[in-house]
Amino acid sequence: MTTTILPSGNEAWGFWGTLARIENDPAADPAKAWTIASRRIAEVTTAAPEGVRDFLDSRHGRHFADDVAGELARGDTLKEAIDTAIARWMGWRIDRRTSRETGIPKGLPYLTGFANHYAIMAELPY
Repeated sequence: MTTTILPSGNEAWGFWGTLARIENDPAADPAKAWTIASRRIAEVTTAAPEGVRDFLDSRHGRHFADDVAGELARGDTLKEAIDTAIARWMGWRIDRRTSRETGIPKGLPYLTGFANHYAIMAELPY
């Protein structure tokens, strides 16, 4: 299976910008992290490349990067840190309030819900 990885459109903030702000940790290379995270998120959520990119570029992507950074600080490799963050976000579920606010079905894994939400939003004509 080939995964299309789209470049970040928000290197100042979101996932990329958060990892770029980590000093003195070569494992926090935002370009390498972007590639790994994009590929793994696409694999586990089956979201379109635009959804993965827009999720990572969003405030949710910033929070996801915070989780990755926390795992890097514990000594994980970049891949391990990303996989741990993915597992955590897949374990969380969309609650009723978030479902009402976003239209994401209640009970869906958080990462799946938001990556696909951003994919749908990318298809809208505005």
